[in-house]
Amino acid sequence: MKKVFLYLFLSVSAILTLAPFFWMISASLMADGHASVYPPRFFPDVTTLIQFQTLFTRLNALSNFFNSLILSLLVTTVSLLFNSMAGYAFAKFRFSGKDKLFTLLLSSMIIPAQVTMLPLFLMLKEMGFINTYMAIVIPGLANIFGIFMIRQYALSIPDSLLESARIDGATDFQIYWKIILPLCTPILVTLALFTFLGTWNDFLWPLIVLTDNSMYTLPVALANLMGEHTKDPELMMAGSVVTIIPVVIVFLALQKYYIKGIMMGGVKE
Repeated sequence: MKKVFLYLFLSVSAILTLAPFFWMISASLMADGHASVYPPRFFPDVTTLIQFQTLFTRLNALSNFFNSLILSLLVTTVSLLFNSMAGYAFAKFRFSGKDKLFTLLLSSMIIPAQVTMLPLFLMLKEMGFINTYMAIVIPGLANIFGIFMIRQYALSIPDSLLESARIDGATDFQIYWKIILPLCTPILVTLALFTFLGTWNDFLWPLIVLTDNSMYTLPVALANLMGEHTKDPELMMAGSVVTIIPVVIVFLALQKYYIKGIMMGGVKE
């Protein structure tokens, strides 16, 4: 009976969780006005792709889609590079003040991101990066959460393995590139997933630093679309479907590494 109630509870929870997503997909395939009725319809009377055609032809959402995709891939790549270097250094190198510096970095995580937006904006403005994609890439070069995850994972790598590589004549960069990165693949994939999703879904920061409509990312473009088409829920749902498709594909492709990285990323000294 315990198993029966457990599976019943999980089934109901899954249905309640998936119902809004199912309605979103269904509404995106409806004609104008069919998603505004009450009670809501979960199946379209006539399936149509007119909302997606409007989205990609008249509203040029394809350009915003590629803006988000390129930015997300770029930020993810550079973030993995810098975070892995810093995490490896904090885990395996010895230098004065290492523990105090790491503690200081961790303590900065309690500061809300909104508090740092104004000084960060002013710094980027002085550098001439406002209304350029560098204003999004530079803040994503490294983050404390990524450094912490990789450091915790790298602590599990035996020091004897690194010493053997040094005895064989390997440089620090060769050890990092040929030993540390391959061994840290699960946590790197996990961090890549977090970074990609965070950049892809980010709305507030691109809205602040980008002023040219042609440079808008997909979330910002869809927010503007909501203001122009407040009575078109079918079009809104079509835009939402386009937004979540890459996220679902990336997660399904990397979920094995993601789960492994989460399980092994909490190694303590």
